[in-house]
Amino acid sequence: MKPKFTPYFEGIVKQYEASHPGVKIEWVDFPWDIIQTKLVTRIVAGTPPALVNLNVPWADEFARDGLLTPIDALLDGHRKQYLSSALQDLTFHGKTYGFPLYSNVAVIAYNTEIFKAAGIERPPRTLDEQLAYARQIAQRTGKAGLCPALSKIDGLMMQQGLPVLANGRAAFNTPAHVALLAKLAETYKAGGLLKDALFAEDNFPAAIDAYKGGRLGMLLAPPTAVRRIETDARDIYAKTDVAPAPLGPTGIADGGWLIHFAVPARVDVRQLPAIGEFARFLTNDANQLAFAKQASVYPAAAIAAQDPFFTRAAGTGAAEKAVPAGAVSMRHARTMYVAGVEDYDELRRVLVKAVEAGVTGRADIKAALDEAAAIWNRKLARSQHAATSEMRGAGRAAPPLSPGAASRQIAGFGPRMWGIARHRPAALEAP
Repeated sequence: MKPKFTPYFEGIVKQYEASHPGVKIEWVDFPWDIIQTKLVTRIVAGTPPALVNLNVPWADEFARDGLLTPIDALLDGHRKQYLSSALQDLTFHGKTYGFPLYSNVAVIAYNTEIFKAAGIERPPRTLDEQLAYARQIAQRTGKAGLCPALSKIDGLMMQQGLPVLANGRAAFNTPAHVALLAKLAETYKAGGLLKDALFAEDNFPAAIDAYKGGRLGMLLAPPTAVRRIETDARDIYAKTDVAPAPLGPTGIADGGWLIHFAVPARVDVRQLPAIGEFARFLTNDANQLAFAKQASVYPAAAIAAQDPFFTRAAGTGAAEKAVPAGAVSMRHARTMYVAGVEDYDELRRVLVKAVEAGVTGRADIKAALDEAAAIWNRKLARSQHAATSEMRGAGRAAPPLSPGAASRQIAGFGPRMWGIARHRPAALEAP
């Protein structure tokens, strides 16, 4: 985040040091692509930062591997400071593993001229309505109505209340899953889905380009994307309106991706009260509000999330209206992912290929899903067998990680890290 947010974080440091004499804070920046390795190395060496900035899937993985410290005691009396949905995101096996910082959500931007030509009078409120509108737009205007991110079909399934895994086996070939794909296939056949990069790993560039070119009726995107439309295609922006993205039957909003502070394992347990104090300071309402305004994200602090900056439109344009449209969904935002599966990206690609075959009509939907499920189950069975064999070969469990008594650090923030020490700066390597 350097250099854009350097003044903000340097201000945080000065404010905290001024109110805590004898405490010095060091902030070190790390790229996302190396922070996991850096963190594990420091934990194993017994010199972890006391706070690290993570997303939810990473936190889940680290918690399962015993590399994070539960923070329930540090949240005692402070849980109401945060959105309950954010704390739920960070609760694994009954324990909480992070101080929520910020998230994001999607809004639905739509071309009012295309809606009018298609005879549509209001924005969609459900996925079924989105698909029905897309078919209607195609039928009456010859344009695509929607461009869902079908390479993330697992997230869409979960948002719609359809599990991907159950009891260690693939669960995506049920009649309900087939019915969901049948709706997508019907819309695809009718021309309602934008075919440009529909199944690509990242089809958002194609989707927003089509929207800016007047070839797409609806765009699911973060509010910041509406500002891009204003900058790049003012004629289309003038025809654009926005609404909250439809919730799934689960009540979960699209686009959630929570970022938070976690406490690594092997921190000095004597420092935990100070760690909690600093983490709550970093994530209090005032600091989350200030950061969220600068970063164009949504705070995960309960009071900050209701600030008029987010809940009231600053103007009448679509970009201004997108901010409160997103705020409506923040309390419903959850991070959707599949945890605890080895080589999950490989398995997800198998699922996406099956979905592509079924949606485009190249294969029977049920047969394609059954074939993908069989591949998943063989892979999952091998992984479970390997894990069981490894446990038997080990003979006994490895001893738990012990607190690192030598560490004086109070906090790390990565992709950047913070170090705090009493009376002297903590030593953290440069990025």
